[in-house]
Amino acid sequence: MIVESGHFALVLALFVAVVQATVPLIGAQRGDAAWMAVARPAALAQVFLVAVAFACLTYAYVTSDFSVLNVARNSHSAKPLIYKISGVWGNHEGSMVLWVLILAVFGSAVAAFGGNLPPGLRARALAVQAMIAAGFLMFILFTSNPFERLVPPAVDGQGLNPLLQDPGLAFHPPFLYLGYVGFSMAFSFAIAALIEGRVDAAWARWVRPWTLAAWAFLTIGIGLGSWWAYYELGWGGWWFWDPVENASFMPWLAGTALLHSSIVVEKRDTMRAWTVLLAIVTFTLSLLGTFLVRSGVLTSVHAFATDPERGLFILILMIIVSGGSLALFAWRGPSLRGAGLFQPVSREGSLLLNNLLMTVATAVVLLGTLYPLFADAVGAGKVSVGAPFFNIVFIPLMVPMIAAMAVGPLLSWKRGDLGGAMTRLWAAGVAVLAAAAVTWWVHEGGPLLGLVGIALATWLAVGTLVELAERLRLFREPLADSLRRAARQPRAAWGMSVAHMGLAIAVAGMTGAGAWKVESIQAMQPGETVTVSGYDFTFEGAGPIIGPNYMGVGGTFTVRRGGDVVAVLRPEKRTYPVRNMPTTEAAIHTLFTGDLYAVIGDRDEDTGAYVTRLYFNPLVAWMWGGGLIMVAGGALSLSDRRFRVGAPARRRRPAAAAASA
Repeated sequence: MIVESGHFALVLALFVAVVQATVPLIGAQRGDAAWMAVARPAALAQVFLVAVAFACLTYAYVTSDFSVLNVARNSHSAKPLIYKISGVWGNHEGSMVLWVLILAVFGSAVAAFGGNLPPGLRARALAVQAMIAAGFLMFILFTSNPFERLVPPAVDGQGLNPLLQDPGLAFHPPFLYLGYVGFSMAFSFAIAALIEGRVDAAWARWVRPWTLAAWAFLTIGIGLGSWWAYYELGWGGWWFWDPVENASFMPWLAGTALLHSSIVVEKRDTMRAWTVLLAIVTFTLSLLGTFLVRSGVLTSVHAFATDPERGLFILILMIIVSGGSLALFAWRGPSLRGAGLFQPVSREGSLLLNNLLMTVATAVVLLGTLYPLFADAVGAGKVSVGAPFFNIVFIPLMVPMIAAMAVGPLLSWKRGDLGGAMTRLWAAGVAVLAAAAVTWWVHEGGPLLGLVGIALATWLAVGTLVELAERLRLFREPLADSLRRAARQPRAAWGMSVAHMGLAIAVAGMTGAGAWKVESIQAMQPGETVTVSGYDFTFEGAGPIIGPNYMGVGGTFTVRRGGDVVAVLRPEKRTYPVRNMPTTEAAIHTLFTGDLYAVIGDRDEDTGAYVTRLYFNPLVAWMWGGGLIMVAGGALSLSDRRFRVGAPARRRRPAAAAASA
């Protein structure tokens, strides 16, 4: 009965979404306050109904109800509880319920806390949000019903993919969806503004917190996915330019550009049409990621489904959403002319440069991701686009962008002084020379990209500190005055500094892990020692291990440096009997300078030696630490009271002002 209740709740949610998508929109067009007011209770009812459906599906997983086909295919009675719960979204059908739940949560948040929004804009935005929800609810009910019964019930389930039975993957999808779906709110505001024919500073103030929240969640989701790939797959890397990795990276790039362009609209009332277009493109890329993961057009450890029919449904939905919104933009966009003018060398100009580079980088990743699919579709054969292409094309775009990030905040709005800004960055220049010299000495000259990466990270980090010191007038006024000025700084300004510093640290981590990683692959007997980057890895032996729903082999390595024990590493190679699938569990010990990383492989029956992979990954933990600092910067900006108090009052239309005169 509980399972049927969940199914019925989804059906009711679809009806509520249809009402929410039509009645408030008509009311906004007619100026009918009562009809517009329907949006709020409908949004709250929708989130309640979808939450009931999600809770019912979770109950079926926790109680191991194998009369539900979805549970029988993706769970097992021997699984630990955390993986029974994460199994709810560790499959196609359940993940779509989570997708729609998060969509409804964002809509209900606007309904509950958007009292400062103009009634017409709120009604239209919630109606657009409901249209998206209705499309995905129909997709779930018609093609991906998670509550379908299995007759007769299975004795036990087939278990969850062992690669997904990991804490990193338990939390990765929810954060990823919070980012993906969060951009739907910026999209809904953009479409509502296009329908209304009005984009101004107040609109940008309303859009920014939703965009910022989605960006922060997506940053966490991508970071967790990268971390999982690093320690679970056992290959010693953190990014492979896998198509599904790219599918989450593209909306992150576009969302970052949207975040910065909305600042220009809010502060200078320009770049209106561009910002609206970015909101449309960002959410379209989120839908594209959903299509790639679920269509079966690519093979990946991240892919959820291989059913082309379900992929076709999402493709049609994506075409309707993106095509309709772009058509509306083509009609209304020319009227969204910005009022502010600015010189190329200005704060606006630096943000525009940021947008252009981010957009081109997004296009490059999109081209590299989709080209093999297009080539295969037209019969041009199998084409592989991998890391060499992306590194050669993507990295040169990021170098000028990161370099400009230290300069842009020092420029004035409208017209800036580039020479003056560069003069104030003398400390950053000195730090870059020192960092490059030290890196050259430590690593004996190369590689060149490593030197460039460390130089860029240093430039951005010190440049961020210089800009902060300029805002506080540090060393130019008494310390007490600087402290008082610091206390008066908006939290959004502090958030910008923290996020930029986090990016600098992350760039240093990416550079270290990419340029100076040391790898050693060999067969080792117990007692043998291999030296990797000055660390002595001694293989102490291996023995059987038994877990709650797996068995395997665990090895032990003692790592020494100069005779002193640094760490004891215990990697594992597991086998899950239910799926008869092996997994690798790397053993990692993190130091300030890098990670000691060990993987144990198969045993040679003739010699008794085990295949081992040993790595030293310099600065790799800085990458995830920098990502967390970036998210902290986003959270700090979200706490700015200006977002809680609300947006500035909207200017009256010229016609209305004339009529009232």
